Amino acid sequence: MPVYLETPLTKEKLKTLQVGDQVLLSGTIYTARDAAHKRLVTQIKNKETLPISLTNEIIYYMGPSPARPNQVIGSAGPTTSYRMDAYTPLLLEQGLLGMIGKGKRSEAVRMSIQKHQSIYFAAIGGAGALLSHRIKSAEMIAYKDLATEAIRKLVVEDFPIIVAIDIKGNDIYRDSKKKYRKLELFSKK
Repeated sequence: MPVYLETPLTKEKLKTLQVGDQVLLSGTIYTARDAAHKRLVTQIKNKETLPISLTNEIIYYMGPSPARPNQVIGSAGPTTSYRMDAYTPLLLEQGLLGMIGKGKRSEAVRMSIQKHQSIYFAAIGGAGALLSHRIKSAEMIAYKDLATEAIRKLVVEDFPIIVAIDIKGNDIYRDSKKKYRKLELFSKK
């Protein structure tokens, strides 16, 4: 049974989520990839005003393809999250509570997620066309020169994601390996 979650996030809402939970997310989220993350971190270090407030927000690691006629956005699948790992702890310190991407995160990011009681969601890679239908509006709001890597404000409805790292630091990628290694099927004979 999926959990229905609406933005903005709060730590209270995140306390109810556990690794492996299926979530249908509705509300406002932001997109940002490598280049946008680098700029955000540079602005933070230079004590400049950020183009968006990170407090209680979710960043989706995604760079969309161009929208076809009568569509809000083109394919909107997740990108590989570890490319943002160098930037993530500082963004979490600024109040970011959620991230959506695909793939495992570094141990430093997992520990930072736990420390700041934030959350990492996984979206299904390869399903960008399907995910785009859950996006009701898209607006480029910062770093327009970065084109597909610009920051966009998205309004999503019942956007399907899975809790990959919860606020306690439980990690679906790390912990599932341990669980399935114990199965006889995978043991060495």
